[in-house]
Parts: sequence; C-alpha cells; structure tokens
Amino acid sequence: MSTTRTRGFLTAAASIVLAASAIGGTAAAQATGNNDQHGGNDAGSSEHSEANTALAEAFDGVDRATAWQQTAKLKLNFPTYHTEGIAFSQDRIFLSAVQIIEPTTKFPTPQNGLDRTPGKGVGHLFVMDKAGNLQKDIVLGEGDMYHPGGIDFDGTNVWVPVAQYRPNSSAIIYRVDAATLDVHKQFEAKDHFGGIVMDKQTGHLVGNTWGSRRFAEWDLLGKQLATWENPNFFIDYQDCQYVPNSKMLCGGITNLPQTPAAGGTGAAYELGGMAMIDLKSHGVTREIPFQQWSTAGHVATRNPFKMTADGDHLTLKVAPDNGEEGNGTEIITYEATVAPAK
Repeated sequence: MSTTRTRGFLTAAASIVLAASAIGGTAAAQATGNNDQHGGNDAGSSEHSEANTALAEAFDGVDRATAWQQTAKLKLNFPTYHTEGIAFSQDRIFLSAVQIIEPTTKFPTPQNGLDRTPGKGVGHLFVMDKAGNLQKDIVLGEGDMYHPGGIDFDGTNVWVPVAQYRPNSSAIIYRVDAATLDVHKQFEAKDHFGGIVMDKQTGHLVGNTWGSRRFAEWDLLGKQLATWENPNFFIDYQDCQYVPNSKMLCGGITNLPQTPAAGGTGAAYELGGMAMIDLKSHGVTREIPFQQWSTAGHVATRNPFKMTADGDHLTLKVAPDNGEEGNGTEIITYEATVAPAK
C-alpha cells in the first residue's frame, strides 16, 4: 500500500488562475461527454443540454413500496476506518474515509464560534480496482482539516472535500485526476463542507455543510457564487452525486430516539433515505426513505452512496460499515425496477 501526502499545492495566485482555467475548460468539455458514476449511462449531448436523463426519470418512479433487492457484496480486505464517500470511474473505485486518532470533545460553552476541540485524524482517499483490491492510499488534509466527506466523479476528476471535524469551521476542496491520481488543492472554504458535486451544466461546484443544513456554490477559483438553506429536515445528506440536468442525488441518515414507552431502549434509531435536489431552484424534488440494513446493523444509506440507471432499472452501491465493526467494510449492491413516474 502506497501513501501520498499533499502539501502546498497551488499556493501562488498565478498557479491557481492557470489551474482553474485549465480545469474550467475540461469541465466544459466534459459536459458533452461521459458523466457515468459506474461506467455506464449518464452521457450528455451539449454543455447545457445533457441528453441522458435516465437516472432522474427512474428516480421519479421510486416510492416507499419499491422492492430493493440486495444482489452483491464486495468485501474490502484492508483497513478502511470510518467510510464517508464513494465514486466509480470506468476502471477504479474511490472511497473516502477518516481515521480518528484523537476524538473531538465538546466545550462547556462555544469558543470562537466552535463547539468542540479539533481532535486529530488522517483523511484517506482509497483507490481500488473493480475487484476491491487497494491500489493506492492518498492521504489528504492539512492541520485540523482531516475529515473527508462525500465525493463525486465528474468523468475526469474526483472531487473531495476535507474539513475540520466540527461545524462552522473550514475545509479544503481537492481535485484528484482519476487516471493519473495527481492531487490538486483547488481552494479553501469557510465552514465545514461534508459533500460536493460538480454541476456539469455550469462548471460550478456545489457543497453541503455540517448536517447538510446549508449549501454553497463556487466557481473553480473558490469564489462563492450563491448560498442557500436546506428547505428540508428529513435526513442529513452524507454522500451525493451529480445527475443531468443540474440535479444532485444524495443519500443520508438521521438518528431518532426510541423511547421505552414505544418498546425501545432509548437507543438511537437510524432512519435512512435518498433525496433529489434541483440545483437551479434549490428545491427537493423527491425524497424516499430507505430501510435496508448492513452486516453491522447500520442503515444502508449511512455514508457512501451512488446510484445508476439503465432505463427503469436502478443499481445502488453503498458502504455503510466502518472497517472495525461487523464484517468490516463491504460495498453492497441493491437493485430495483421501477414503474415510470406518472
């Protein structure tokens, strides 16, 4: 297992401008090309009109009665720590994870706008072949920013946010070339951003904060172009992906108490779900609970989450379990066929 540490990328303003110009051109070109998360179906026909909207259309047919069947499990035989996000290129699997060395501790009262200590940890982006064999461990982060979040593959690059492990803090947005595995520090952002997608219609990046309570949109230089509050409180989004045209599909979780009066023990109950977000209107267009369970007993949408569509047939890949629990980390595949939305 090899390890690559990233420090001091693109620190000069001229380098940032040149890199942003280059990647901006790439983003425009990619809008006419392949946007498949798993090597398949989401291709576009022009920069502003992506022809294949199969995933968005099929997801509109998902409801609480949709019959999801578990069809495969891929066990990962290396330490994965706490998994966060997943992405698929044509020949590789990318998995982000955080290795906690020192847990954060809540302050009695907030200090300088922060509610807890920074803790210590290591951020990982694991690169695997399609059989789940580890090819490279890319270590990402600087100082207190060591917590990778949900990731997205845009057809050429994997986008990875690495934040402090506390709300209202800061994050670094990284771009990793999926072919060469070269790492570029794109920019830093104020606040904890735990997920990111590339909107291929605009060439802009969209991130979600701690608990997905707020979204921000940036150009590739890191200039914030817009910010908006999440209008929905059903789940906290953990890992998202871009969907043509200008949509964002997220999986997530919320923890709900089980009271003794209802027959529970007071322990938290994991409610999983999925949501489609319109990146133009900023509204949630459809959301569905998802109650399938992992080997360790976690709801399947707890963290890494990606979906593809082949007509009305959906394939979902998740990796909810930590490396230290249950049977270790497994990439679980679920499939379902949906009726066309009316």
